[in-house]
Parts: sequence; C-alpha cells; structure tokens
Amino acid sequence: MGDTQTGRPRGRRREADLNDARLMQAAREVFAEQGWDAPVSEIARRAGIGMGSLYRRYPSKELLAQRMRIVGMEQLVAQARTALTEEPDPWAAFDRFLREALSAQGPGGPLLPLVGGRLPATDEIVAAAARLRAVLDDLVGSAHRAGVLRADFTAADVPLLLEHLTPRIPVSDERATTLHLRYLDVILAGLRTSAAGGPTALQGPAPDWAELSELWNASEG
Repeated sequence: MGDTQTGRPRGRRREADLNDARLMQAAREVFAEQGWDAPVSEIARRAGIGMGSLYRRYPSKELLAQRMRIVGMEQLVAQARTALTEEPDPWAAFDRFLREALSAQGPGGPLLPLVGGRLPATDEIVAAAARLRAVLDDLVGSAHRAGVLRADFTAADVPLLLEHLTPRIPVSDERATTLHLRYLDVILAGLRTSAAGGPTALQGPAPDWAELSELWNASEG
C-alpha cells in the first residue's frame, strides 16, 4: 500500500516503458544496419540498457523480434484510428495517416519488414495483424467511397508503400524524414482522383492481405 501511495511502482512502470521504447528503437536501427545476425549486445549498448535487464524482459532475440512486430502494428493501428476519428474528410484522414506513419518510422526504417518472414506468427501477432487490416480497410474504404482515392489502390498497398518510402539514406535523421515526406507528396498526387482526368493504371496485380501475410509470416527454411 505504501509503495502505491508514494508512486514508486508507477515510477518503475514508467521506467520500464521507457526502457522498452529505447530497446525497440535500438533494435530497429541495429537490425537495419547489420541484419538479423546482429548481436543482441549491440542492441543493449545502443539502448543504454544492461544485458541483464534486456534478457529479463526478452530472454531471446526471437522474443524481442516478435515484440517489435507487435509494436509496429500497434503503432500503425493507433495512427490510423486517430486519423479516422479526428479528420472528418476521408482524404485528410488518409493523408494524415501516411504522414504521421512516415514521420514516426525513425532512422531504422519501418519495423515490420525488418523482422517479418523470420519467425512464425504467434496468436498475439495474428490478432494485431487482424486489427491492422481492419483499420486500414476502413481508412482506404472511406477514401474510395468518397471518390477521392483511385480505386485500384488497396489497403494492402499501404504497408508496402510505407516500406518503399523509407529507404535508409546517408543523411541526418531529420533530413531523411524531410526527403521521405517530399516523395510522399509525389505519391499522394498520383493517388488522389482528379476531375481533370483519370490517373493512369497502376502496375498490377495489387497485393492482397493473403500475399502480405505469407511474406511476413513465412519462416526461413
């Protein structure tokens, strides 16, 4: 009771959350730079966290990677839901989501492709993926129904688009984000429908969720 009243457990929880956020960012950067075989010790060093603390939370690299996948999907789900809730205009919601998702990727690039395909999906990952599919279907479907987004762009295109828009660039993190957003403007201009004339057809066929699920969840042989 005394600990709860003094706020110490809450403080420990806050510290644990901060450590976890640092670990996720460090792991994303290290895996992006060195690949899957990167040592866990480098992740701990870059996060400023001792190996003992890391292993108490994630006893293996595989468990850390599984958590990375969930964090990545949860982040996208939250951004999409916020955009849908706060932006009554479907195009504004679609535009806001892409900008916020792109800006939040960080110097390591997107979380999902870094660890997808390495490990089989857990029940928690399957549930997170279902939530992501549902909210992206809502976001893209709303823009389609409003007639502001070209009909041949699918919800399953969104994660791949974010991956293509966030290559590692040998510049400062701030400059890289600026460049990524610059090219997002080019993409958005091609995705928005216009009364001046219809857009040219996209290269097909479009990806679907089954294809993305196979790419992300297939373990290496």
